Amino acid sequence: MNRVVHPIEMESYRRLRARLDTSHFPPLTRAVVERVIHSAADLEYATDLVMDEGDLEKAHTALHSGAPVVTDVEMVAAGITRRETVCRLRDAESGPGLTRSAHAIRLAHEQVGSGAIWVIGNAPTALEELLTLDAAPALVIGLPVGFVGAVESKAALRESGLPAVSNVSEKGGSAVASAALNALLYHPIHPSEETS
Repeated sequence: MNRVVHPIEMESYRRLRARLDTSHFPPLTRAVVERVIHSAADLEYATDLVMDEGDLEKAHTALHSGAPVVTDVEMVAAGITRRETVCRLRDAESGPGLTRSAHAIRLAHEQVGSGAIWVIGNAPTALEELLTLDAAPALVIGLPVGFVGAVESKAALRESGLPAVSNVSEKGGSAVASAALNALLYHPIHPSEETS
């Protein structure tokens, strides 16, 4: 993807790297860690995020091959640039034992089927619902934020064995979830295109 990087972003990355050495991370992990930190100005994500480089490589290929991208809320979708997304929250309804966010995930799964990249940054119940479905995702970016259910839903994601980006703490949110996806979207397809 050809993208013009604004001088403010370049300076932000320069300052980030002056404060935190990320050179030991593999390329895609480094891209995700740095973009998440950049989006939140929170260096603690360097030790809070959990991901596997092999999973990221497969997801990167799927993303650049046109895999659908599903988000839990419009705020996550708004943060994902240069890519169409699916968000069914406007069509969803809550019911007994089912939050609106969880219903939106069911609707999205019915629409996209398997092989999608799921980006959840707001609702722990959306992530919990995804884990009950046979979604066979290319990747789950599970970074919901909150004091109720966020830590537990992210732990369940890691225990599921699905390819994922998550974090251990209560932190998360729409900005960091979309940043993690954008890191994969912006990362060069060919290693020769990489920049440090």
